[in-house]
Amino acid sequence: MDEKEVQSFLIIFSVIALFLALTVILLFAIFQKRKNKLIQEQQEAENRFQEELIETQIEIKEDTLRNVSWELHDNIGQLLTLAKIQLQNAKGSPEAIEEAITTIGTSLNELRSLSKLINPSTLNNLSLVEALQQEVERFNRLKYLEASLSHTGTSFFIDNKKEIIIFRMLQEFFTNTVKHSKASNLSVNVDYSNNVLQIIARDNGVGFDTSESTIKKGIGLSNIRNRARLIGADVKITSEPNEGTQFSLTYTN
Repeated sequence: MDEKEVQSFLIIFSVIALFLALTVILLFAIFQKRKNKLIQEQQEAENRFQEELIETQIEIKEDTLRNVSWELHDNIGQLLTLAKIQLQNAKGSPEAIEEAITTIGTSLNELRSLSKLINPSTLNNLSLVEALQQEVERFNRLKYLEASLSHTGTSFFIDNKKEIIIFRMLQEFFTNTVKHSKASNLSVNVDYSNNVLQIIARDNGVGFDTSESTIKKGIGLSNIRNRARLIGADVKITSEPNEGTQFSLTYTN
């Protein structure tokens, strides 16, 4: 190999080496850009989750305060008024006084139930099933409708923040049932199976049109869907006029 061939070889080798170096640098830059974009997207997703969690906790507290207000006025207030009337009409009658004592005792029990509801740490200290059971008991106690809860399978750990969001989605459904459905019955089934949580809630109310345009108009229903996407859950709301409504949630841990 003469000197010119050596120079040509070195030039070609240098060009190839430079090309490879530029390619590596370009690939590294693309990788770094994609990595930074992925980190940014993950951070944005985490921020959205935290914002939604805070909003959900605020909504639960607001809903709790509304429930407390209703119970104080419609339930405990009426019980205490009844006890007052019973005592005023007792006129020394042991039976009438005993009735008043029983009514006051019922009022105290209702206040104890309310104290659990008001406690901000209650939901954090309860499992999802226990929190739902508390809601069902409240509906029955206040005679809003006849509610029942069934639980199948062995429960497994789900992040408490996600459980709070799941609970709020169900609470939205319950609120729609109590306020708008005119239902007399609400049933809830919670099933844990192979790291899959499935919850089905049904009411026997008037039902409604579940077309996409109707769902979009309903803020509560839109919130349910948005929150389901946030935690990676699948939610279906099925209903027909005069056939009741069903809420179905599937979450894979």
